[in-house]
Amino acid sequence: MAETSKTATLSGAFRAARDRLAGAGVENPALDARLIVEHFSGTTRKDAILMPDHVLGAEVLAAIEAAIARRTVGEPVHRILGFREFYGLKFYLSPETLEPRPDTETLVDMVLPFVRETAEREGECRILDLGTGTGAIPLALLSQVEKAVAVGADISQGALTTARRNAGELGLASRFTAKKSDWFAKISGRFHLIVSNPPYIATKDIYGLERDVRDFDPHLALDGGDDGLDPYRIIAAEAAVHLERGGKIALEIGFDQRIDVTGIFREAGYELAVARHDLAGNDRALFFQR
Repeated sequence: MAETSKTATLSGAFRAARDRLAGAGVENPALDARLIVEHFSGTTRKDAILMPDHVLGAEVLAAIEAAIARRTVGEPVHRILGFREFYGLKFYLSPETLEPRPDTETLVDMVLPFVRETAEREGECRILDLGTGTGAIPLALLSQVEKAVAVGADISQGALTTARRNAGELGLASRFTAKKSDWFAKISGRFHLIVSNPPYIATKDIYGLERDVRDFDPHLALDGGDDGLDPYRIIAAEAAVHLERGGKIALEIGFDQRIDVTGIFREAGYELAVARHDLAGNDRALFFQR
């Protein structure tokens, strides 16, 4: 982006950004370039088509340049932008939160009918999300069911601050409570649904993950213990006293953990009611009942 005459326009900035990212081996250079240029220039895809010769100011070009430099060394594009879309909603990120990813929408889709049915039958559906992070899972559910309320629990104060911000930005703060808790330690009351996308990577495997995960996702939200299953053991052992009669537990899992997680919950008195695959066809979400 050194030649200002070629990069001061919207189309020129996009081409230069795309070429830089492609040269750095970024997987989707055109998409990431488009996201970065649109975000920092305040333009849209329509603008790129209708006014490709729109001139960008020096400050905008400098911001784009800085973002491209971050992306070329592996920082995920949504970390750079500071937000990511999930279930059609905009979620702000922080260093203490995972990015909500499309595969997790599988879990939301799986439990949404239960949340709707419970809310209609009981007058409300109370949801507990363990390890809430950005609050993506419970806030997506609240956005779809007006009679649902949720507690998002997390051990990280930074994550809770981010979840509260997202609830406020989405107009859902009156139905969402962010609670600092190490799993169930500070949780009281009973819920119709307990949901979690817990850390499920074995400790020894974290440093073998792709760079954008290993170097930029919080390890606290990744590390599931020696075999990656410790959080499931905790949830299975302690959930019953927090479940309403007929309540259910919904979990995201690693692609190869269905048998192990099902066994952990079976020993604790639960049966697998539903299992769902993610976009790649891998086991991703499990729904348990007593």
